[in-house]
Amino acid sequence: MSSYQALYRKFRPLTFDDVKGQEHIVTTLQNQIEKDRLSHAYLFCGTRGTGKTTIAKIFAKAVNCEHPRGGNPCGECASCQRIAAGASMNVIEIDAASNNGVDNIREIVEQVAYSPAEGKYKVYIIDEVHMLSIGAFNALLKTLEEPPSYVIFILATTEAHKIPITILSRCQRYDFKRISIDTIADRLSELAGKEQVEVEPRAIRYIAKCGDGSMRDALSLMDQAIAFHLGEKLTYDMVLDVLGAVDQEIFSRLMRHFIDQNVTGCISLLEEIVMQGRELTQFVSDFTWYLRNLLLVKTSEEVEEVIDVTSEQLRLLQEEAEQLGADTIMRYIRIFSELSGKLRYAAAKRILVEMTMIKVCRPAMEQDVTSLAERISDIERKLEKGIPVTAVQPAYVQDSAAPAEPKVKRELPAAIPDDVKELVSRWQGIVAGMDQPMKTHLKSARLSLGGDNRLMIVLQDGIAYDYFTKGEDHEKNKQILENLLSQAVQKEVKVILQSIDKAEDFDGQYVDLSSLIRMDIEVEDE
Repeated sequence: MSSYQALYRKFRPLTFDDVKGQEHIVTTLQNQIEKDRLSHAYLFCGTRGTGKTTIAKIFAKAVNCEHPRGGNPCGECASCQRIAAGASMNVIEIDAASNNGVDNIREIVEQVAYSPAEGKYKVYIIDEVHMLSIGAFNALLKTLEEPPSYVIFILATTEAHKIPITILSRCQRYDFKRISIDTIADRLSELAGKEQVEVEPRAIRYIAKCGDGSMRDALSLMDQAIAFHLGEKLTYDMVLDVLGAVDQEIFSRLMRHFIDQNVTGCISLLEEIVMQGRELTQFVSDFTWYLRNLLLVKTSEEVEEVIDVTSEQLRLLQEEAEQLGADTIMRYIRIFSELSGKLRYAAAKRILVEMTMIKVCRPAMEQDVTSLAERISDIERKLEKGIPVTAVQPAYVQDSAAPAEPKVKRELPAAIPDDVKELVSRWQGIVAGMDQPMKTHLKSARLSLGGDNRLMIVLQDGIAYDYFTKGEDHEKNKQILENLLSQAVQKEVKVILQSIDKAEDFDGQYVDLSSLIRMDIEVEDE
């Protein structure tokens, strides 16, 4: 009994003509092979599943083929068949992810010295080359710069930025593009015919979209869907079931709940999605893409050229776009993009999605500028419908704006003692002549009148107040202060010390003697 082979392996391109979506690279390599203008080192860069390793193997067959045709391998000669079977000594594949040490590269360097026993070239294909250690790169450097004429290196990577510039400068670089949805869909349709599997065009388009530019990923998804519904016609709904995805109609219903600010409807719809076994991370990702289409419908004229939806879906998008502003849609995209990043590591994904839905329906819960337009639009919609609108402030604003109990300001004293008047009028000069740190602590002090007509010094609660009342030497510090004041007026002075939380609290609780008595202005020397 023969074992089943995955679609992406079974239908891997055997010639350059079979490669889809990388015409710019294929044409260049074919021309080099035809004109015998081969480089000694190539660097293939691009995302997963775009054909880097496949093209490297076709290239290795073509340069060793006994009867090449237009830059393509014939596939029939002994060399092509041995390479296709993985039995050729001329093509050496190395996975740098698991062979990334200096010793692994030294083995290659030693083998390079031996010319091929058959064929023209020895081709070394090093996959995921960015995983090599710095020492391994250094060991490869000299050989990569001046290899023997019969050696070709093909380095493949998904992360070219991690490769040292000394390696990059010695290679011809080819950047592989993401494959378009149309190209992937055409290939899937072709292979479905070869496999004699009936698939709805809509289902193929969705699989192609989920491939995200990767032909291999799309083929794997299609393989999975066919296996789940083996022997049946593969429909769009079946694909959604297998991939845990959500139909476009669900997104339309959810958007209308957002427009109506219907929290209950959103939560009920999420319950429906969860009970159908849909994957929440995929749901959020697809809904963000739906919002992208909605924004394009809102802001573009010839939108049919840039989004991939049916005529019915486009009609629904246009209806919803008329009810929303571009700022609101961009706010939704921002919120769900942030959610998509959080879901990857979240333990309670459903709760996180529910919180996000509530936030979307209740823009007043957000206090940033981006939600302001949505809050204004909400008020306008209510006014148009004749719904009374009450200005409701967020809790934190209500707390801070709540009217405080009126503080009773103390009445002016009937008479102020002469010594207190003199101290107040000379206060700034007295403080300027003090030593540190007392001078600093008293600079912001306020003056009032306490019991027994004594001078009251009011300090802000904290270091300044503690210096005279709580510190280790607070009694000594207070005594020094009173002595300095006594010397200034040639009378014994006893002061009262009080504290306030904030400077603005002073005017509501104490009489400000400095506003009643003219103070001398002292200019300190810098």
